[in-house]
Amino acid sequence: MNFKTVGNGTSEGYCIVKTVEQKVNVKGVPYLDFLLSDASGEINAKLWDYKESVHGKFDAGDFIKVRGTLSVYNGTDQFRIERIRFVNEDDDADIADYVPAAEYPGQMMLDKLYSYVDSMKDEELQKLTRAILADHEENLLFWPAAYKLHHAIRGGLLYHTLSIVKLASAVARLYPAVDRDLLLSGAILHDICKIDEFDVNGVGIVKNYSVKGELIGHLVLGAMEIERKAKELGVSEETAMLLEHMIISHHGTPEFGAAVRPMFLEAEILSELDTLDATVYEITNAVSAVEDHGFSQRQWALDNRKLFNHGRKPSIPKANLE
Repeated sequence: MNFKTVGNGTSEGYCIVKTVEQKVNVKGVPYLDFLLSDASGEINAKLWDYKESVHGKFDAGDFIKVRGTLSVYNGTDQFRIERIRFVNEDDDADIADYVPAAEYPGQMMLDKLYSYVDSMKDEELQKLTRAILADHEENLLFWPAAYKLHHAIRGGLLYHTLSIVKLASAVARLYPAVDRDLLLSGAILHDICKIDEFDVNGVGIVKNYSVKGELIGHLVLGAMEIERKAKELGVSEETAMLLEHMIISHHGTPEFGAAVRPMFLEAEILSELDTLDATVYEITNAVSAVEDHGFSQRQWALDNRKLFNHGRKPSIPKANLE
């Protein structure tokens, strides 16, 4: 977090409320448990002895200024909030500057996806994929790919999608048995209904899951979208069914949300590439904050492992999406 030191071990800075939950301590006294973020990362924070009448009420997506002290609790950095308030116009702080974002412009990533669509030879898959992309263009330019985990950044959905499409294209060149157009269509559309799954504000911050996201989820919503659009465009039921299967199976197993397990080659490859890209992103993020030859804090999303920065790269690069 890009907080500045103001003396006596105290730091302050602007940040965004990613999550906030009111809890009580062992004595029954209320406190707020925050996850705060800025463009550099995120940190857990506590506001002890919370009184709404004194401190105010806070929600996910709020832009705030905090002052307090940094400590380590159970091996994890934690910020103890001593003062907190909403950012006002006198602060001369733009919330967009504090939102973690993909390093590539949304329009560039979207144009790259369309170039892959243009390269398809299957007319049905090309028509269906292009139409669904076009329906969601405006939101795709800034939508995050997750609430808390991989690619939970402004533009993260396009970043994650384009990464997988580039991987899929390489796999199709290596293995002649792969139907390239089917794999690319599935890769482009696999997370498209995360746009319906999250409640996102105009700067790309997920405030919460939508009602549709909670009750149905982006896998089933994606399959429903493909079925609806295929009927509208006159795309064959079989073509639509193959894509629908890839969408509802790309999480691999029911344990991770898949309705069914992948049952043909392109569906299996998509599932594996989705896992690979998410894992690469999580590990890269974890070790980028660690000095050479040091270990990260435990990453619960990666089986609670510590991760080692071997120092063989002078800096930790992101995906090459050019």
